[in-house]
Amino acid sequence: MAVFTGAGVAIVTPFKENGEVNYEKFGELIEDQIAGGTDAIIVCGTTGESSTLDHEEHLAVIKYCIEKVAGRIPVVAGTGSNCTETAVYLSTEAEKYGADALLLVTPYYNKATQNGLFKHYKTIADSVKIPCILYNVPSRTGCNIAPETVVRLCSEVENIVGVKEASGNISQIVKLMSIADGKVDLYSGNDDQIVPLLALGGIGVISVLSNVAPRQTHDICEKFFNGDVAGSCAEQLRAIPLCNALFCEVNPIPVKKALNLMGKEVGALRAPLTEMEEENAAKLEKAMKEYGIL
Repeated sequence: MAVFTGAGVAIVTPFKENGEVNYEKFGELIEDQIAGGTDAIIVCGTTGESSTLDHEEHLAVIKYCIEKVAGRIPVVAGTGSNCTETAVYLSTEAEKYGADALLLVTPYYNKATQNGLFKHYKTIADSVKIPCILYNVPSRTGCNIAPETVVRLCSEVENIVGVKEASGNISQIVKLMSIADGKVDLYSGNDDQIVPLLALGGIGVISVLSNVAPRQTHDICEKFFNGDVAGSCAEQLRAIPLCNALFCEVNPIPVKKALNLMGKEVGALRAPLTEMEEENAAKLEKAMKEYGIL
């Protein structure tokens, strides 16, 4: 059974002016997402600035999210690392807290071989009992999971159930689904490719867009699943200018700016990320107004 179907939000981590995690605001964001129809919350992913959270913060944010959601929708904890031992530690702790599943990014910087990736992921998955979703985002990690490796992992490791595909390489994803034999739960990792991946057999999206448009992102998926492919496609195409604006600088710089423009007060970014350039911020604000969320 799939961890979730539909739109899962890759939720931001709000910070106070002094740089600490702002749990009060985080709780408000979680409630807004659930009220907006989001199908799952993915905590401490790329959008949640996990790379600049220390281990204590990382686990505290996961624990808070699980407790706040209180079983209303699935919580998927980002616990990947470029160090297998660290990923095992974060993953086993998240499981203890009650995470419904784990999101495991490819090891960054190390650039493991495909055999190394298999061993890395199998070691993490074997340390827990909850489902694991692979996360392929080579533009950020410098490491690509080959389709054959994804299928091997989902076939040979019982609790590895699927992949968040953010490579943007449609041909690679077509190949993956052509050899998946129904064993891979496919989630889009790119908001501008939700409908194309659903058409290939995907079951949802792990979304940045959902931070600012939870209902609309949910509806893209729901319409498709209900057979309204034209309506789903229309919603996807309507969102493209906003998607482009949300990725005109590296994620999560624009989405945090967008939330602040909406009055959500999620705070600044942690270094080395910096505030959005004025020209790009103006483009983002324009796209948000045209989309109707500002």
